[in-house]
Amino acid sequence: MPNIEIFTAQNVPIEYELAGLRDRCLAFLLDFTIISAVLIILLIGLAFAGVGETLMIYTVYFVFIPIFFFYSLAMEIFNDGQSVGKLALKIKVVRLSGDEVTPNDYIVRWMFRMIDIYFSFGSIASMLVGSSEKGQRMGDIVANTTVVRLQPRHQMALTDLLKIGTTENYQVKFQDARKLNEDDMLLLKQVLERHQRFENDAHKQAVITIANNIAMQLNLEKTPVNKIDFLKTVLRDYVVLTR
Repeated sequence: MPNIEIFTAQNVPIEYELAGLRDRCLAFLLDFTIISAVLIILLIGLAFAGVGETLMIYTVYFVFIPIFFFYSLAMEIFNDGQSVGKLALKIKVVRLSGDEVTPNDYIVRWMFRMIDIYFSFGSIASMLVGSSEKGQRMGDIVANTTVVRLQPRHQMALTDLLKIGTTENYQVKFQDARKLNEDDMLLLKQVLERHQRFENDAHKQAVITIANNIAMQLNLEKTPVNKIDFLKTVLRDYVVLTR
């Protein structure tokens, strides 16, 4: 699947790999299987408990059906855009503007789910996701959201990105670089690569923003003047210190 660039609130561009139709279908089927299994087990349990037919019907209409229809909405709102299926496939809902997805956004997506998936047996959602440049079904288009992979298929580890030595043949400059995490470093390297490929004002500002942020995390009094060299040094220091 193609990648998509989303700018954060700090104007830092983050490149995501769009979740493919296959991943989204598998996530949906996994959710459907889990819900169905739970409801069937509960139904069997009620039957063995000798619950009357009337109570069984009320249970189906007022417990089972609401759970089935509201499951995805509740999970995405309270689990940061991920149902159990999305969590297993490592995909999630994000907003194209870079802002946090709001409960209203999730509700809009869920409302169109009836048309996209249930009433059309998934045909409309499949057609739109497969043909849309941003991998959006109807609900995503209206809510300005999409679904992305949290772990790109071809993502390389930092140790593969920087083939450098150990502390025996490399002098670490920023010892506190070990306090950073791999997500910080992947974002840092991505910003550097984007700046190198597209040297425009937006990517220059992204370099400045992330350099200032890293300097603050390293407790530096001020950000070094040459921010590109600074970020490259921090990246190398991190690899050596955490290897």
